[in-house]
Amino acid sequence: MYRFSEVQLFSKLSEDNLSRLRDQAIVKNLTKGSVVFYEGDKSDHIFVLLEGTIKLYKTSPKGTQIQINRFDAPAVIGEYACFEQVPFPATCEFLTDGRIAKVPTSYIFESLHEESFALEMIKSLTSKVMILSSLVHKETIYSSEAKVAKILIENSEIFQKLKHNEIASILNITPETLSRILKKFKSKELIEGLKEGRILLLDPEALKHVIETNKVHDCTNCIAHFKADIGYKDSEEHP
Repeated sequence: MYRFSEVQLFSKLSEDNLSRLRDQAIVKNLTKGSVVFYEGDKSDHIFVLLEGTIKLYKTSPKGTQIQINRFDAPAVIGEYACFEQVPFPATCEFLTDGRIAKVPTSYIFESLHEESFALEMIKSLTSKVMILSSLVHKETIYSSEAKVAKILIENSEIFQKLKHNEIASILNITPETLSRILKKFKSKELIEGLKEGRILLLDPEALKHVIETNKVHDCTNCIAHFKADIGYKDSEEHP
């Protein structure tokens, strides 16, 4: 299980403020298929995903689920709705067994009147913005083939757990593009498809070369490059 200090929104909080935050939190163990909140529910709590994977989806007038995002722990869910004090715009459901903490939004707002808490939250949000910027930067330098090669090298087991359309959504490519690239890799004998969605990597070095030819190594640590560009220096990290 992850700790609050490993969640980006609270990553710069002092141990004292983290301890107070934990005291306010209600932690629940939930099973696969459990709904954390429904689209339209009042957003009076911020939800901290400490273990497991969730999906966010909207429901069409015909009752069809339209998945709009998924998160693995650690993550904060629904903070936009809470800070803007609007109903949750989507339904949150567990894709696995997991654990989640509920923190009253009222406590966050009250604590923002304290200078130390407010400054630490600002630092956390600034750090989150830089991470998002680095992700956008990565999105611009990875080709579709490099994205697929990267997930094969880092997490080939995901093909046993998720459908191709879900993996394509994570990679921000179409399912057709994912299928075409997998077929291409198979034809070049870089991978081999096995039973139950398992994929055997026949030539990991060739897959790494697919990434390298997209100049990924120019941004092996995008966050560090981004911080250097703006002259940002990290303060001492808290546990």
